[in-house]
Amino acid sequence: MEQKKMNEDDKKITATLDKIKNRILVFSGKGGVGKSTVAVNLGLALSEKQLKVGLLDIDIHGPNLAKMLGVEGKRLESAGENRIQPVAVTKNLSLISMAFLLQDADTPVIWRGPLKMKLIQQFLGDVVWGELDYLIIDSPPGTGDEPLSVAQLIPATGAIIVTTPQEVSLMDSRKAINFARKLNLNIYGIVENMSGLTCPHCGKQINLFKQGGGEKAAKELGIPFLGKIPIDPKIVELGDDGKAFITYDMKSKASEAFNQIVEKVVQNSNKEHK
Repeated sequence: MEQKKMNEDDKKITATLDKIKNRILVFSGKGGVGKSTVAVNLGLALSEKQLKVGLLDIDIHGPNLAKMLGVEGKRLESAGENRIQPVAVTKNLSLISMAFLLQDADTPVIWRGPLKMKLIQQFLGDVVWGELDYLIIDSPPGTGDEPLSVAQLIPATGAIIVTTPQEVSLMDSRKAINFARKLNLNIYGIVENMSGLTCPHCGKQINLFKQGGGEKAAKELGIPFLGKIPIDPKIVELGDDGKAFITYDMKSKASEAFNQIVEKVVQNSNKEHK
């Protein structure tokens, strides 16, 4: 019976994946590097190109995407036949997150690996994603249960590794890259976040976390460098207000840098389908 159920789950996941052109796992070797910010803004930027995009938040213990997209407090709705309707953020962007299942934002999720694996299976097989150009998957930091589950459940997944320039972050990012290689993920490249701050008073560049480490690591490891995003206090302010900087602060240096990263992601995706 268990084997039959597992086969049914596999069939549902396969049927879902058949409707998704590109699947991208955004993850990092350590926390606090702005991985969720990259995932949110990547999803929105792609949706602004009139592409159909799904955001899958598999950070079970710290789901932040609903807050960052201004849909905190929403609840998942049934789509009939034991299926789940994702939360619509915009016309072209939908989101699934553990945040929609919690009683409140302060409720902790105290689960072991098998339960998390089962939830990720449901988020893939039971959610009516529909036809998608991109599924962006925001994973918790590290190389544990959640990114491993995605790699096992979703073949031919692309990977974007987010880091900050300092050596401590880069050490963990190298592990993340080797993790992606061992699981045969298609590595789109490295994004260097928090790459320098422009002083609002004198205009001088301040390298709070050093600079250029992500690009150096990419060269050493032989993978693409997607670009660097400077520190901008507005990114924090907008994120706390449920607004993405890519759409609310379009003329900033951070937005310009991020749009260049998005173009490289699209180019990479187009190469895969040729």
